[in-house]
Amino acid sequence: MTLLGFDFGTKSIGVAVGQTITATASPLAALKARDGVPDWNQLEQLLKEWQPEQVVVGLPLNMDGSEQALTQRARKFGNRIHGRFGVKVVFQDERLTSTAAREQLFSDGGYRNLSKGKVDSQAALLIVEDYMSSLSD
Repeated sequence: MTLLGFDFGTKSIGVAVGQTITATASPLAALKARDGVPDWNQLEQLLKEWQPEQVVVGLPLNMDGSEQALTQRARKFGNRIHGRFGVKVVFQDERLTSTAAREQLFSDGGYRNLSKGKVDSQAALLIVEDYMSSLSD
């Protein structure tokens, strides 16, 4: 199964594609967003290109598991993808994925590797991989 993963943000939305057969994911170019709203045409192009069976949207929760303002916006983003394109959307806890993404990118290439889009798409990759590992539990 092919999955597209999103790390929702108000200025940038990280994107990754995953394959359940190999349980691996790869980062794609992040989408620019205006106050959390992406270019829906770009998103549609991604869906057409990768034809995912499911979309995984990271759910930004507080460390204690409670929801925050951004949590509702991420849910709304996922619900809009489902409503506009009819693809199944699942939500995945994304606590600490951006921190882990920064650590991985820094160890791979230092500060030059820490551009916002790269961090967001690396976080999306981790969200997809976390989701796939939860499927095998």
